[in-house]
Amino acid sequence: MNRSALPGDPPGGRRAMAVWGIGVSVYFVAVIFRTSLGVAGLDAADRFHVNASALSTFSILQLLVYAGMQIPVGLLVDRLGTKKVLTLGVVLFTAGQLGFAFSPSYGTALASRALLGCGDAMTFISVLRLGSRWFPARRGPLVAQLAGLVGMAGNLVSTLVLARLLHGIGWTPAFAGSSLAGVVVLVLMLLFLKDHPEGHEPEPFPHQGAAYVRRQIAASWREPGTRLGLWVHFTTQFPAMVFLLLWGLPFLVEAQGLSRAVAGELLTLVVLSNMVVGLVYGQVVARHHEARLPLALGTVGATALLWAATLAWPGERAPMWLLVVLCVVLGSCGPASMLGFDFARPANPPERQGTASGITNMGGFVASMTTLFAVGVLLDATDGDYTVAFSSVFVLQALGVSQILRLRGRAARRERERLVASRVETVHVPV
Repeated sequence: MNRSALPGDPPGGRRAMAVWGIGVSVYFVAVIFRTSLGVAGLDAADRFHVNASALSTFSILQLLVYAGMQIPVGLLVDRLGTKKVLTLGVVLFTAGQLGFAFSPSYGTALASRALLGCGDAMTFISVLRLGSRWFPARRGPLVAQLAGLVGMAGNLVSTLVLARLLHGIGWTPAFAGSSLAGVVVLVLMLLFLKDHPEGHEPEPFPHQGAAYVRRQIAASWREPGTRLGLWVHFTTQFPAMVFLLLWGLPFLVEAQGLSRAVAGELLTLVVLSNMVVGLVYGQVVARHHEARLPLALGTVGATALLWAATLAWPGERAPMWLLVVLCVVLGSCGPASMLGFDFARPANPPERQGTASGITNMGGFVASMTTLFAVGVLLDATDGDYTVAFSSVFVLQALGVSQILRLRGRAARRERERLVASRVETVHVPV
């Protein structure tokens, strides 16, 4: 279903692409920092002398802070605008990456990852808001998928470049050197970023304290589309996130007997698949809005099937062709999670977009955090049995699918009502 631009839509164009490009470059750097532990997990275990559970705490704490910040960040973006929130985010995640480089102990390293997670939490919602302010609404799905694609490019950099730096020049130079990227995007943003095009300023509203905050959150949550978006994000994102963020490399090396080089190539394949699928999903949903739910559920089903086949393969190790297919399918998880925002966006008016996006964005990170913890605990409890540990993926997928099926009817009816109302308002001519 193609939707024409509504009155008051931003014009888009080259100026919009330039400004949005600066904002999305901040997200690009944030993802490099976020996923840097994925290629350094085994090194971190040796450096800080920790077991699997303690190692998973790095990513769990980072994601806990990230998820906990989503609603506050959404409110801040609605209240303060994109540039101020992104500025604070860059300062925090750069300080966190630099602190991680020089951390002398496990405790200080944990604190650094928490700081990084806090800054990282401020990036994606801000970029989504920036896109909605600079591009017409009909471009929303494609712009969101492009943002996710750029984020995966950041993951690719951490997988290819940072991994080589880590094993070439060592821990401290690699992490400290990468933090310079945060300084670069901070300067670009302060010089060139604008919250919105001229003539499209948002309506100002006075601060109304805690009561306003509660109403903003409650109104967003009452929309079935917001909750459906959260559960789509919850169910689709976490298998790939867990794989790339921490446990993929140890699984491929320790359980599948691959070298670090080959394991790194498979992680790279996940990222490349994500980028290709993101472009496809964005184009499909921009043209056929009703394809959102089939794409999301199809991704969940394919992911579950490939995980089950890999874990249940007879013998000690799965064949290489199956691991390749698994990584290709895992690459679709990120683009599928972006579909959650395509449910939440039309369910909420512009003044609640940041809050609704924050609620939605919590889903996948809560699921990732839960799975990271479960895998670490189960690995320690079973003496490194990855089959048992990764079976926790199916539990969260089942929970998420049940909630998606429960909410899909209500969300669809509510969205149709909003679409009819917006068309009536567009064609109405006052007497």
